[in-house]
Amino acid sequence: MSDSCWAIVPAAGVGRRMGGAVPKQYLDLCGRKIIDLTLERLLNHPRISGVCVALSAEDGYWESCEHHNHPNVIRATGGAERYHSVCNALASLAELADEDDWVLVHDAARPCLSAADLDRLIETLQSHPVGGLLGIPVADTLKRVDDFNQIDATVSRERLWRAFTPQMFRLGLLNRCLEQAIESGAAVTDEASAVELSGHRPLLVEGDGTNIKITHQHDLLLAEHYLKLVRDEE
Repeated sequence: MSDSCWAIVPAAGVGRRMGGAVPKQYLDLCGRKIIDLTLERLLNHPRISGVCVALSAEDGYWESCEHHNHPNVIRATGGAERYHSVCNALASLAELADEDDWVLVHDAARPCLSAADLDRLIETLQSHPVGGLLGIPVADTLKRVDDFNQIDATVSRERLWRAFTPQMFRLGLLNRCLEQAIESGAAVTDEASAVELSGHRPLLVEGDGTNIKITHQHDLLLAEHYLKLVRDEE
């Protein structure tokens, strides 16, 4: 089996929950665009051969990004949903990569991914028959509520994890699983969900909780704090 690795960054979303006019992946973070920081993490890793970025056909921001002309960056057209964007990116990668090559799908709005987490994910999954993803065990008490936000039950957090990215699978397997999920009309919010629906059992690899996804305004402050800590340590 191949040990080659590629990356996909779905970046066709508009970031509705951020509430701004600019898609969140293009917001400023520590003087740079979020997507530039995210791509830098992947492009700087020696095991990753190239990165395919899936962008909206109406995207008007990409050309101003640091990596828009990078020789190891490929552009694909994004779709209506995340899984459509990933499928389009997989089709573009198939012209360069083999079916058995690994593909790491990473959120454009996760700029705090550490090199240590990326190393751990690749090394842990290299010989795994399915693949897997970064995550961390749930630490908070979980409550299930009704339509009025009144508590119905306290949910056990035992064996529950928060799913992060990258999510790492073989190109051919991931493509087949996503196509099957789309055909069945299943609502999959990440790549692991599609792989699970096909009967496979991805492995969760514990990562760092600082690998946050920027979804709300306060996440920008957290990400800035984490990145400044890393910069000070260097």
